[in-house]
Amino acid sequence: MIAASKMLSVRGNDGFDRVTVDAALWESLAEGAAAGLHDFSGIWLDRTCVSLLLVDSTIPLRLIVSLPVRDGCYPAVSRFHAPASRLERALRDLNLIEPVGLPDPRAWLDHGVWPHSKAGPGYAFLPSEGEGLHQIPVGPVHAGIIEPGHFRFTVNGEAVVRLEERLGYVHKGIAGLCVGADIERAGKLAARISGDATVAYSFAFALAVESALGVVIPPRAALLRGIMAELERLSHHVNDVGAICNDASVVALHARSTLIREHILQSAQSCFGHRLMMDRIVPGGVASDLSTDGRSNMEALLRQCTDDFEAVVRVYDSLPSLQDRTMTTGIVAAHLVKQFAAGGHVGRASGRAFDTRKDFPYAPYDGLNFTPALRGDGDVNARVWIRIEEARASMALIGEMLRRLEPGPIRADLPTDIGGEGAAMVESFRGDVLLALRLERGKIAAFHARDPSWFQWPLLEAAIEGNIVADFPLCNKSFNCSYAGHDM
Repeated sequence: MIAASKMLSVRGNDGFDRVTVDAALWESLAEGAAAGLHDFSGIWLDRTCVSLLLVDSTIPLRLIVSLPVRDGCYPAVSRFHAPASRLERALRDLNLIEPVGLPDPRAWLDHGVWPHSKAGPGYAFLPSEGEGLHQIPVGPVHAGIIEPGHFRFTVNGEAVVRLEERLGYVHKGIAGLCVGADIERAGKLAARISGDATVAYSFAFALAVESALGVVIPPRAALLRGIMAELERLSHHVNDVGAICNDASVVALHARSTLIREHILQSAQSCFGHRLMMDRIVPGGVASDLSTDGRSNMEALLRQCTDDFEAVVRVYDSLPSLQDRTMTTGIVAAHLVKQFAAGGHVGRASGRAFDTRKDFPYAPYDGLNFTPALRGDGDVNARVWIRIEEARASMALIGEMLRRLEPGPIRADLPTDIGGEGAAMVESFRGDVLLALRLERGKIAAFHARDPSWFQWPLLEAAIEGNIVADFPLCNKSFNCSYAGHDM
């Protein structure tokens, strides 16, 4: 079905094919996603059309399918393909269009406090019936500085029978704020969708803008972008390994990993002027160059990180008590990561070999040789090892990109007062980030971003089922989904 649509489509500068379809073909493509013929990867509204992204990495093909909205309605994708449900509920909340046949009619981002809210009072969690069952509500306010999210556990003794999530508490209206903004302002907003993926979102925004405007960036800028992206990936994977160990009561590994991450952040500050490298990637290239001293700093960091992180890995791999907590805990079945097209460490730990850097390569990854980590166990331990292998790969990639750096410009000029549309998929440390936009006279006319967490949060519900309540923090940290990226 997706191949038939491709014949009618037009490919843009961004490598995405685009086609407008009727309701019958729209529903057929939704059925195709449910049958596993292609991956459903996002849905949004632009002007009078609702658009969905379908992906087939075997062809490879990324197809944006658009359907005109009639009388404020369109056929619900989730009527055929369950992973679309939360995205369509959010789409309805934000745009007041109705997905006809939506199986779950509850509001998602709308918590009943917006002007003209259509969400009813309260929120009806799904019922569970059985002898000895009781519920444990957790959140939305949590200890420490964790972002807000509500988790409703139905348990039998200590065993979790069902987990249902309620998110949307940190909705910021990013898309609405971007519309009408100039490129610089919108880029800063995109960089703040989820602070721990600020490089990835800035990268995706820049690629989308450059595609829309037909801009080609200098080779040095592309390599610097890659170095920043891998530094961001490295810092979070190292930190998450330690945090998972902390939730299994191995505090020393957490402290050691936190210290390694601090060295990475200090190096980012020294080399690029910001600990998180926020606003360092911009349309046209990068805002900060890497000096000779900065290059030496980065090479020293890699040597130190390699030694320190391998020490953490050796301890992790030698503690039976730690392995007992992580192995066979929080298993995500392979068929679920395929159904939800889950990316990043969640997908690759359960056998889904998808990595945007490899399947739909963009500069500088189109010129780099690496193999994404892959496991099939699908448990907490597998997600730890994916992170370990990705951290190792990031250090190797940074080293390779440093060796390839040649003197040259770091930014290309952007044309002004012209329009166009562009989309991009960029691999964040969590998985694939999607960003699509349309420009008119140098201003943002339409903006959509989709975090990988949209397809990972539901799988956390599946992962904890049958486990004990005390293992939820361990499972949750092994996913490390973004609240801010999801709620936007």
